[in-house]
Amino acid sequence: MDKYEYQKIVKENKPKEPKLKNAIVSFLVGGSVCFIGQVIASILQVTFGMEVSESYIWLCIITIFIASLLTALGFFDNFVKKCQCGLIIPTTGFAHSMTSSSLDVRLDGMISGLGMSFFKLAGSVILYGIISAFFFSILGVIIYG
Repeated sequence: MDKYEYQKIVKENKPKEPKLKNAIVSFLVGGSVCFIGQVIASILQVTFGMEVSESYIWLCIITIFIASLLTALGFFDNFVKKCQCGLIIPTTGFAHSMTSSSLDVRLDGMISGLGMSFFKLAGSVILYGIISAFFFSILGVIIYG
């Protein structure tokens, strides 16, 4: 059997992914997470008298904490498998990537393990975010004076 015959057999026997079901689940879960976040922000505004911007800062802190805690306890990956990409919204996904990369090397020590691997997955996002912010700010100064 050559390589092409093997790939044909693999393609025929590979289980089909239910893409429409996954898209619907992701949409519903992501929408539910955002709805819950809006409820939390509204509760913070009403109960504690926070301004809108301040309540969203606290909402980010809360979602980062929850995502990191669920990752550390080993639940977040299981939730993502069931809920598809609906849980990987930017804040929770970023927190999950940083927490999981640091947990992978926690036994190697604080410096050579945690310190070297903490930004392994998220480092490129931070790097290119800072670089693009720099260039966009220069562009804004040029355009708007």
